[in-house]
Amino acid sequence: MNKIDWYFDFVSPYSYLQSGLLGKLPAGTEIRFRPVLLAGLLNHWENVGPAEIEPKRIWTFEHCTWLAHKYGIPLKLPAHHPFNSLPLLRLCIALGNTPEVVHRLFRYVWREGRLPTETEHWQALLKELNATSDMLDRPEVKQQLIDNGQQAIAAGVFGVPTAVVGNQRFWGVDATDMLSACLRGDPFFQSEQFRQAQNLPQGIQRNRNKAT
Repeated sequence: MNKIDWYFDFVSPYSYLQSGLLGKLPAGTEIRFRPVLLAGLLNHWENVGPAEIEPKRIWTFEHCTWLAHKYGIPLKLPAHHPFNSLPLLRLCIALGNTPEVVHRLFRYVWREGRLPTETEHWQALLKELNATSDMLDRPEVKQQLIDNGQQAIAAGVFGVPTAVVGNQRFWGVDATDMLSACLRGDPFFQSEQFRQAQNLPQGIQRNRNKAT
């Protein structure tokens, strides 16, 4: 049986879109859902998210609406983006990261267009899931989210969504076909061409302290 660790954040529309495609992975694939705070990954790798660059933020949502159209995945954008996803991540962990919970929380944001700050809808969601706000403040829940982030970084995860299969990372919804091929045992991943891609020497680097 193939096993993958799937790292995601509910703030990420690409995570939502890939969550709708996970069912197309090869039969028998075991998915271990790993909620992770995208901001923590970005801070570690000294990177910025697409929503932090205005033209890229606009492109992100243009692209996501196109992908939703392409794959036939319902999409309703929330009132604003980015937003604080910590309540969603902690709720997911508190409820065991089950597939049902993961998909329900994605639907809350990206199909219903709701945010955790919308008190009436958030409380209705907690009631539906038999959860309470106190559950989100449990030390073990907070620690698990920290641990997930550390595990992700140790695995070389730099963004979401990312699927980790053994020592191989597959980043982004557009890598779903590549992930499926790997899980099917495509010989490409043992090819000389792929090994060369993995071992390409680094060339010059941009001087971040000097204007170009």
